[in-house]
Amino acid sequence: MRTLQRATAALIYPAILWLGVACDRDPQRPSASAPVVGPRADLITQTGVPDWVTRALLGLDQLVVDPATSLVQPEDPPNDPITVVPFEFDPNHTSLVRAFWMRGIGCPTNATAVDFFGVPTAVTDPACMTGDPKDSPGKNKGLLLVKTGPSVPNFASAGAVLNGVKGIMLTELGYDIRKGTAAGSPVGSHCGAGAPRFNVVLTSDPPGTVHFVACNSPPAMVAGVSAAWLRLRWGAAELAAAFPPIVAGSEVSSITIIFDEGTDFSGGPDMFGLAVLDNIDVNGTLVGRGPGN
Repeated sequence: MRTLQRATAALIYPAILWLGVACDRDPQRPSASAPVVGPRADLITQTGVPDWVTRALLGLDQLVVDPATSLVQPEDPPNDPITVVPFEFDPNHTSLVRAFWMRGIGCPTNATAVDFFGVPTAVTDPACMTGDPKDSPGKNKGLLLVKTGPSVPNFASAGAVLNGVKGIMLTELGYDIRKGTAAGSPVGSHCGAGAPRFNVVLTSDPPGTVHFVACNSPPAMVAGVSAAWLRLRWGAAELAAAFPPIVAGSEVSSITIIFDEGTDFSGGPDMFGLAVLDNIDVNGTLVGRGPGN
């Protein structure tokens, strides 16, 4: 039900917001509201909807990232089959969302701990016995996604664009999330019915169709578990339960990770407003690092 409510809000709230604001900046990116009545004509597309709203509703795969709120550093090799690039969608500059690949917060695979006496110990979490083979040695990166404050009243989100997925035949999605024992637990990273979620657009979809595959809706298969991490996978059966359903083997147009549930009731059961992900999985290819550290 929360996913349905979010889908409705995603369509209605931007329209309400757009009717009441005017923008003085580049038409490719919204800015803070200005005290002008009615929308600026140069922001209106042929469909009558601002271009930035259209991009947001279509999975943010072409969203122009605001350099003032996102630090991007080229670190992924250009020949990587899939890259995961963080972004912050914050058109009203609330500074209440954050997306960043950070070292030291990912699920450790073949890491090394050192005690007070300098004795090294190999560290691999039971939930992530395998990881991204290209993860930067010693950095143990994780993807931090944060939304502080209210969920729907704040039209902002953190997320990441998955580059290199256009044209693939989708059979599996997944990630490791820093949340032990169970997806529905009220402790650890937020894992709700709406976020963190994959927004999937298929080439066969009618315009405007976005498939939601959220952390707790549809329920994922738990492929690994520990006191600190869960490895979640959505295979053919789980994708068929997405909203709307995804037929395994469908051709992908775009995939985006969205985090837009904050520290209110919509962000339950934990109301934490924060998630740490690692080893983003697309058809068995794991991505555990990216630009932005």
